[in-house]
Amino acid sequence: MSVQGARAVAYEVLRAVSDDGAYANLLLPHAIVRAGLDAKDAGLATELTYGTLRRRGTYDAIIAVAADRTVDRIAPAVLDALRLGVHQLLSTRVASHAAVNESVELARRNGGGKGAAGFANAVLRRISRDNPGEWMQRIAAAARSDDERIGVTTSHPVWIVRALRRALTAEGRADELDGLLEADNVAPRVAMIALPGLAEVPDDATPARYAPSAFTTRGGDPEHLIRASDGRIRVQDEGSQLAALALSRAMPIRAGERWLDLCAGPGGKTALLAAEALAAGAHLDANEIAPARAGLVRHAVASVPLDVEVSEEDGRERAAHSPEAYDRILVDAPCTGIGALRRRPEARWRKTPADVPDLTALQRELVLAAFEALTPGGVVAYVTCSPHLAETSGVLAEVRRELGDRVEELDARAIVRSVSVDDIDLPAQADGSLRAQLWPHRHGTDAMSIALLRKR
Repeated sequence: MSVQGARAVAYEVLRAVSDDGAYANLLLPHAIVRAGLDAKDAGLATELTYGTLRRRGTYDAIIAVAADRTVDRIAPAVLDALRLGVHQLLSTRVASHAAVNESVELARRNGGGKGAAGFANAVLRRISRDNPGEWMQRIAAAARSDDERIGVTTSHPVWIVRALRRALTAEGRADELDGLLEADNVAPRVAMIALPGLAEVPDDATPARYAPSAFTTRGGDPEHLIRASDGRIRVQDEGSQLAALALSRAMPIRAGERWLDLCAGPGGKTALLAAEALAAGAHLDANEIAPARAGLVRHAVASVPLDVEVSEEDGRERAAHSPEAYDRILVDAPCTGIGALRRRPEARWRKTPADVPDLTALQRELVLAAFEALTPGGVVAYVTCSPHLAETSGVLAEVRRELGDRVEELDARAIVRSVSVDDIDLPAQADGSLRAQLWPHRHGTDAMSIALLRKR
C-alpha cells in the first residue's frame, strides 16, 4: 500500500528531527514543497508534525504501557511511526483504520519489515481500544511523583515543569502553571510585523494587543503578504518585537547613534532594529557567529534601505574589538529556548538541565563583553526566549555584581508598558530586578525575558 502524502511528509520530518537534530520549522516547508502537497494536505502534514512533536512525552508514556517495554527498547524508526499513529488515534479525527494501517506501513518500510509491522500493529490496535481520557488516567496513575504526573500528562520533561513553576513563583503566579503548560501545547497564532516606517498594517488585519508593529491576519497563507511587501511585512513573534522595541525606545535616539545586534541570527529583531535606526538616523551593525544564520540575517535586512554590516565572529570577540563604540547593543543570547515551545516543539526534548550551566556562562560573558563595547550612557538589552531563572535573574544578578556602580538597571517593565499599545500585565520579580517577563498563556507571546542595563 502507499502512504498518504501528508503522513509521509510528517514522518520524514519526525525522522530528521530524531536522527539528525533537524528543526521542524526549517525542514517542514521544504518537505511540503518537495512532495507537491496541496493546501489541505500541507495543513494536515503541519498538524501531524507539530502535534506529534508537542505531545511526544505523553505518547511515549502510552506507547510504553501498550508495548510493555520502555521506548528506548523500540527501534527509532518504528517509534516515530508509532508516535505519528498515536497522535492520529488520540488527538485527531483521522479514522482509526487509516491511522493504524499507514503507521504500520511506515514501520514496515523503515523499521525492519514484517516483524516491525506486526509489532506496530499490535501496539496501535491496543491503544485504539481505549479513549484518550482512559489513557491519560492510566499514565497519570503510573507516575512516581506529582511532577512526573504533570510531565507525562502535559508532555513536558520534569525539569522544565519545575523551571517554569519556579519562574512563575518568582512573580507570585505559581497558580498559572497549568495554563502555561496547556499553552505550550497549542499551535500559536501567526503573528506578523509591519516594519515601522517601511510598511503599514493591512486594512483587513487585526492589530495586535501589545507591540505597535504587530498584527494578525484573518487566516490563510501569509506568504502573499510577505512577497507583496518585499519582505517589509513578515512573520515575527510579538514578544520578539517588544524585546527589540524595548531597546530602540528605551530612551530618545540621537542622530548618528551606533547600534549593534550581537547575536543576530536569524535576523528578525535585526530587521526591526534596522527600521528603527533608519527612521532615527542611527547606524546598525550585526553579528552572527554561524555563517548560515549570518546569511539569514543579511536576507532579513535586505528589505531595509540601511547599510547593515554583518560580521561572523564569536560575539564576545566581536564586542572586544569595539570598546565604547556603541550606544545600544542587543544581546539576544543563546538559551534553552524553553519559552518558545509552542513554535519549536522539539526543543523540550533536545535540551537538558546539563545544558544550563554552559548557556548561563556564555550569556554572562556576552553581556559583560557587550557592556564594555557601550559608550558611557549606552544601553545593552539582555534578552532570552527562556524564563528559566538561571538564564534570567541568575545571569542578571551576576552581571550586576561584577559591574557594581558602573551599571544602572533600567525599568524594563515600565519601558515595555510605554511601548505597548494596551495595558500589559508584568508583575514585579521576587529578586527585586526590573526585568520584564512575557508569557505564552498570559500575553500570547513567547516567554521572552527582557533586561536593560545602562552604562554610567
